[in-house]
Parts: sequence; C-alpha cells; structure tokens
Amino acid sequence: MPYAPRWTLALCLVCLPVIQSLMCHCDVCPHTNNSCETDGYCFTSTTLERGAVTYSYRCVDRNMMHPIDNPIICLTTPNRNDTVVIRCCKEHMCNKDLKLQLHMKPEGITTNNKNAEQSLRTAAFISVPVLCICVVGGLCYYFHTRRSHEVTRVYYPGEESLCEPSHPIMGASTIKDMIELTTSGSGSGLPLLVQRSIARQIQLLDIIGKGRFGEVWRGRWRGENVAVKIFSSREECSWFREAEIYQTVMLRHENILGFIAADNKDNGTWTQLWLITDYHENGSLFDFLSLRTVDPTTLVKMSLSIATGLAHLHMDIVGTKGLTHHSTGKPAIAHRDLKSKNILVKSNLTCVIGDLGLAVRHDVILDSVDIPSTNRVGTKRYMAPEVLDESMDSHQFDPFKRSDVYALGLVFWEMARRCSIGGMHDEYQPPYFDMVPPDPAVEDMRRIVCIDQRRPSIPNRWQSDNILQAMSKVMKECWYQNPAARLTALRIKKTLANIGVEDHEKV
Repeated sequence: MPYAPRWTLALCLVCLPVIQSLMCHCDVCPHTNNSCETDGYCFTSTTLERGAVTYSYRCVDRNMMHPIDNPIICLTTPNRNDTVVIRCCKEHMCNKDLKLQLHMKPEGITTNNKNAEQSLRTAAFISVPVLCICVVGGLCYYFHTRRSHEVTRVYYPGEESLCEPSHPIMGASTIKDMIELTTSGSGSGLPLLVQRSIARQIQLLDIIGKGRFGEVWRGRWRGENVAVKIFSSREECSWFREAEIYQTVMLRHENILGFIAADNKDNGTWTQLWLITDYHENGSLFDFLSLRTVDPTTLVKMSLSIATGLAHLHMDIVGTKGLTHHSTGKPAIAHRDLKSKNILVKSNLTCVIGDLGLAVRHDVILDSVDIPSTNRVGTKRYMAPEVLDESMDSHQFDPFKRSDVYALGLVFWEMARRCSIGGMHDEYQPPYFDMVPPDPAVEDMRRIVCIDQRRPSIPNRWQSDNILQAMSKVMKECWYQNPAARLTALRIKKTLANIGVEDHEKV
C-alpha cells in the first residue's frame, strides 16, 4: 500500500492533456498570412446560406472547448447537417485543404449504415478498458487540482464562464437561454463561433431605421425578433469598436441594450458588417415621445431606468486578477453620445441605452482613457459646454462621465414635455429647438450653450405638479455650466428612486 499514491499520481500524469501550440489555416486573418495559432484545434466548416456554399477556416482555442476531448463546437448536429458540416483536427495546417461536402439528412439506416454501426460497437467494446483508466486518471487529476484551481487558473476577459460543464450551449432553445447558459447572464458575450452561427441563421425582414453608420433591420432567428445593425464597409472601425464595447466583461444589464452577436458577411459584392442586438418594438425614445405621451408615474419609471443604465455604465466593478494580471472586473464606461435616439423603449416601458460606438473605457491601473480611433463625434445638440468650447481634459475619465450627465438632463427635459397633467402636455421638440436651427452647427451650439449660457426653458405648469417639479430640479443639476457641480449618475438614480417611492406612498 505505501506505493499506491505514487502509482495513482503516475496514472494522473499519463492522462493529463499536453498543451501544444498549433498552426491552422485562417480565412479572416490576412494580417498573419492567413494563419492563426491556438492551443486547441483547427476548425473548418461548410455552410449553405441562401443557396451559396461558404467555407470557413479558424482556430478553436482550448478555453472554448467543452467537453475538452470532444468539443460541442466541433460537432455537426445531425438534424442540421444538410446546411452545415463541421470538423476539427489537431495537426499543423490540417484544415487548409479540407473542403467538407454537405449531405442531406439520412432517410433511414442502409446496409452500409448497419456495418458502420457494428464497427462502432466493436470499437466501443475495445475502448472501454482504456476509457475506464482515463476516467480514473481524470478524477484523480480533478481532485488533485481542485483546491488550487481558483488560485492558479488563468482568466481571459469575457471567457471565464464559456466552458463550464453545467452550461451545454446546444441545450439552449432561445437567445436568452443561450446567453444565460454561456455567460451566466453577465459575461462579455457569446463565444465567437456561436455568434457567427447565429448571424448566419438570421432572416432579414424589414428596415426599421437608418443612420450615418448604415441601416437597422428587424430580423428573425428561430422565431425570435432581433435587431440587425448593418454598417457600411467604410464604417468598419465603428462596427469593431461597438462590438468590442458590448463584449466588455460584466456589461450586460437590464438597462443596457442586449448584445447578441457580431459578424462580417460577404454577399458577393461587398462585405456587410452586422451587429445583432435585442429587438424592442417600441423603437427609440425619440420615436416613442414623438407619438405618445406619458403620465407622471411612467415618466419617473422611464427616467429611473435610463439613469440606472448610465450608472451601471459609469460604474467600475472591481474583479479578481489571474496570472495574466488582467482584472476580470468591469471598467467604467462613458457613452459620449447619449440622446433620445440612442435609447430604446422596452415593452414594459422601461428603457435601455444603446449605440456604444463612441464609448470610452477607463483603465484604472494606467488611469487612462481608450478613446476610439474613429472620426465620429457626438451629436452637437447634446454636447456639453466643455465639449463645445474644447476645454474638457480628454486625458481624464471623469469629464467624460460629466458630459454624459449633461446630455441625460436634456433627455429628461424631452420626456417631461410629453408628460400629461390634467390632459395638458407639450408637443415633442428636441432640446434648444427654439434657439438653434434644425441641424445646428457646433458654432450655433457654442454661442447658445457656452457664451449665452442658456438652457431649455422650464414651463410654469411643471411647478404645479410635484413630480415634474422634482424632475425639473434634477435637470438643472445635470446641466450646470461647471461640470464638477453636476450630479453623478448614481446620485440621479437614487434621487429618482426616492421620487418614485414618494409618489407611490401618496397614491
């Protein structure tokens, strides 16, 4: 018996996986001579989309492999093998010349099928002893490393929960299930190959919006509505940046637009850049306010949800650090283009903040701001005084948050105008509608906001209602000329929550 522990350890070592670097063919890696390096498998797939056959070649990293010895991501699902065939291999550049052929679903078991089935049974019978040894070794390895696992594991931002054994991706029937299973509801996004699989199965139905970046479509995926933001090829930097921000660790929140997937799709003439998010049939807050009015209770409810979303964006959530010394927490994020057109209204009349293409993140360790390399600027009508007169210190993060708060005050003003008290309300108008042209220049806004120091007017009738009176006070504290005097998003959230509680108690 004294030798039992050594024998067990030796068996463990035999069954330990050996991690080796593997070079694979990659069709989306022109900057590395169409090759990628991985510690997992080389991946290839053949898919049928709208009658066109597409071949894909990638790397599948070890952290995306579950289970480790036969990853789900490498399997062709039997009931879909007439539209997609997938294979993984583990030799240098082994996927380069693989062109998998699609085949229709089998009608039944033929003689050849029976022979193959018999061969598989024989192979399984022979492999049982070997399997038992590996299971024992695997269990030994598991218990041997369990205690040190939390200390020594290398964490990858956004990938911590992707390979948990309790999260079978293929078991998810809806996008919500899939996201919750693979990211625990708060991670940085779905695995990239899962994102691409979703994108290729979406049917575009009708266009629901246009902007300087491109178009927004309503699409369908397995019976679910999704929003598809299609960027023009010249907006690739904006597409990449927005997808990158949406996949920030722990960004997912009920008041932030739900990100689903990002993919680039070649339609034969040009490359389309897709960003797929949750779909909200009420459209943007701008659309909603243009057509509908709200009561005071709904005004507070909607305002609180926007402030809650912005507070979550602005919040720096401290996380743990792995051996890579990168924090797994959420960095503070500033929006930089907050306005009613970039806020969407959910079916329960709460709101979500979207369009994060101009957002910036705060690096706490370096105390720096990662400003995107895009030429886009925010919307002039909503620009804070310090942005308009170029006095803002862009090397510090707090000024970006304060400019978001200024824009938030203007959004609250837009909403309050549409609040109906005793049947009285104002028509929808954008901020400063009576002071600048419909499409104001920076100089127009600078003259009004910085030089004249004017702000949207507060109607007298608001003073006769407790909620509108409280909301007007919040607005004024959001758009102070001095940025340091403005409320924080968290303070606004708490103030609005108290307004809602007081209103409820009175009822």
